[in-house]
Amino acid sequence: MKADLLVTTEKLARHLGDAQWVIFDSRHDLVDANKGRNAYEAGHIPGAYFISLDRDLSGPKTGKTGRHPLPAPEGFVATMNRFGINPGMQIVIYDDTQGSYAGRLFWMLRWIGQDKVALLDGGIPKWIKEGRAISKDVPAERVGSIVARPGLGATVDVHFVDRFKESGEITLIDARAPNRFAGEGETLDPVGGHIPGAVNRFWQKNLNADGTFKSPEMLRTEFRELLGGADASKVVHSCGSGVTACHNAFAMELAGLPTGRLYPGSWSEWCADPARAVAR
Repeated sequence: MKADLLVTTEKLARHLGDAQWVIFDSRHDLVDANKGRNAYEAGHIPGAYFISLDRDLSGPKTGKTGRHPLPAPEGFVATMNRFGINPGMQIVIYDDTQGSYAGRLFWMLRWIGQDKVALLDGGIPKWIKEGRAISKDVPAERVGSIVARPGLGATVDVHFVDRFKESGEITLIDARAPNRFAGEGETLDPVGGHIPGAVNRFWQKNLNADGTFKSPEMLRTEFRELLGGADASKVVHSCGSGVTACHNAFAMELAGLPTGRLYPGSWSEWCADPARAVAR
C-alpha cells in the first residue's frame, strides 16, 4: 500500500494556497452534463480547478469507441499544463460521488507518468460536513511543463478483450452496479448485459459507509477472494465507459496489488457492435 494515494481533509486544509499543490474538482453527472460545472460554480474547495469528464478527460466519440474514449496522451498533457502542473507537484482530486469520477483523472495522470497524485478521501461531502472553507473564486490558468512519459496505467482494446475474454488468461472485472451487469434496468447504453467471462465488482464496494475508502487490508482480502487465485497482474478493468473501472484499479493499488489494465471502451464500446456476444 502507498500511503500517499489518499489525502485526508485535514492534510489538504493545511496545504490550501501551497504553490506545490494542485487541486482538481471533477464532479460530474452522466445524465446531466452541466451538473458538475454548476456545482463547482456554486462552491468548491479554495484554489480548485474544475475539470470536465466530457471535455477534458475524453477523446472524440465515433459511435463505436464508447461514451468516454481516452484522449490522445499529448492532448491530455496539454490540458494538464493549462493548470500549471510542473514535475514534482502534488495533485489532489475530488468529486462528490466517492471518487467515481475522480478515479478517472487519477488513472489518466498515472497513465502519463505522474506519480504524486492522490484522491481526497471522502471527497467534498466530507469537506463540507466538517465545515471547511468553500470558495466561488476561479483560479487563473497557469503554464505547466510536464511531458508524457511511461506510467502505471496500461490499456487493452476491444480486440484483446474479445480474444481473451473467456480464455482464463485474464480476469475481466466489471465495475458497474449488479443490476446493470445482469442486464436489468439499463438506462445509459442501448443494450443491457455484460461481456462474457466478466465478473462483477461494483465500485462502491471499495468504500466504507461514510464514503471513505476501506482499509488496504480489507480491500486486499476482498479482491483476492474475487480473483480466486488468479493472477492480479492479469486483471482487465471495465465498466460502462471506462470511468468507474478506474475506481477498482485505484482500490487494487491501494490494497498493494497490481493495478491491472483498463479497457477504456468498456461496455458502451462492446455493445455498439451487435455481432459481439452478450451475457446476462
